[in-house]
Amino acid sequence: MKIIILGAGQVGGTLAENLVGENNDITVVDTNGERLRSLQDKFDLRVVQGHGSHPRVLREAGADDADMLVAVTSSDETNMVACQVAYSLFNTPNRIARIRSPGLCSRCG
Repeated sequence: MKIIILGAGQVGGTLAENLVGENNDITVVDTNGERLRSLQDKFDLRVVQGHGSHPRVLREAGADDADMLVAVTSSDETNMVACQVAYSLFNTPNRIARIRSPGLCSRCG
């Protein structure tokens, strides 16, 4: 699968490590160049530096033909917007947004 991960922190890095080991084509997007270089030095994956909710950055990351986008940045809003952009502009079939604030999700129990 071609998977784009937004966020190169602990969650995104661990996710990338696990998914790259399963023969997936992984691209990690983050604004922090040091985190991206560290991941690229350790694993066979692509990196793109930029804001993951911006269409230009998503296009550079390969959203045109991605199978999945997983947004796990530290910003709930960025994660939600990125998933909406991936759906609306790129028709990304599978999208996951990490949302930590229960107030942002009207369907949460």
